[in-house]
Amino acid sequence: GIAIAEELLQRGHHCFLVVSRKKVDARLIQNYPSLEFVDAPGAPFAWHPVKLLKFFWVQWTAFFFAIRLLSRIKPDLILGFGGFVTAGIALPGYLKGIPFALHEANRIVGRSNRFLSRFANRIFLPQEVTIPGMDSSKMQYAGLPLRKEFVSMSQEDARKQLNIQPSEKLLVVFGGSQGASALNRWAKDSLQSLAEKGVSVYCLTGMRGEAPGVQEIKTEAHGTVRSWFVPFSDSMPAVLSAADVVVSRAGAGSIAEIIRCGVPAILIPYPFARDDHQTANAAFVAQKDAARIVQETQLAALMEEVNALLWDDRKSDDMRNQLKTLDQPEEAKRLAESLEEMISHNLNEQALPAPNAQG
Repeated sequence: GIAIAEELLQRGHHCFLVVSRKKVDARLIQNYPSLEFVDAPGAPFAWHPVKLLKFFWVQWTAFFFAIRLLSRIKPDLILGFGGFVTAGIALPGYLKGIPFALHEANRIVGRSNRFLSRFANRIFLPQEVTIPGMDSSKMQYAGLPLRKEFVSMSQEDARKQLNIQPSEKLLVVFGGSQGASALNRWAKDSLQSLAEKGVSVYCLTGMRGEAPGVQEIKTEAHGTVRSWFVPFSDSMPAVLSAADVVVSRAGAGSIAEIIRCGVPAILIPYPFARDDHQTANAAFVAQKDAARIVQETQLAALMEEVNALLWDDRKSDDMRNQLKTLDQPEEAKRLAESLEEMISHNLNEQALPAPNAQG
């Protein structure tokens, strides 16, 4: 959303970004004082009786919140990325006759977006993904745009920016913005064996993870090997660019960032994701020979995969080359142009004279 808003602002448009009240969103928006954010009420859908009641109550509240917001800002278009925040704005917008575009980044369309797609004037989908039964004229292929500052850096500059000095190799482990306890545990359990090979670890634990800190392990062959455990980073381009290899969840955003930085990666799909979309995301990249996959139930095999990429330069170079072929640096521009076309079409329709009652 930020990536597209930045592009639209450059083109002279006015944007409001509606975000959730999650801690991770609150932290991120502090980095963009020039953008206008609105934090909206919302709760995820769940079948648990208490959570279900909360969902309906909060969505009811969100409906009237959205009606007031839309009446105040009078948007020409709503762009949603799925989830409860999108539903809370898009449905009231639909009732007010505001054109609605929907973006799906995952290779399996989520339950929320499957529902919302019936109200959308256009839906942006990953290459080769479709929604059965939907009018094909409404579907357009598009990748996931990244913020303008998300550019690959030299490994040396990236490590300077992070103020880290790895021993010989650096393994980055992260589970997306929320972290991943299984990956955190694997990183801690593997510190000794990695240190013995001169490999440092930079682990993003998530904001609900363990307290940050530096682990130092003394080895005979490599001296003191340092590893870092950090809850969250505002400098993900530097984190990924600093790495020799990344171990990551397989969310669409994480994969897009890995592709942009061109770093060899081993993807661990989150096994409890709705519709198992992370496995589909990972499989697409792996089929292009741009990543490897290890299931969470097979983490015992992860070290072998890590070693293969860390120490086999030919394998890692081949993967870097394949990642370059998947990058889509102009995606924000393409999406902005499509949104402008939607707005122009809608304004032209509004400007047409009403049909003559006799003719």
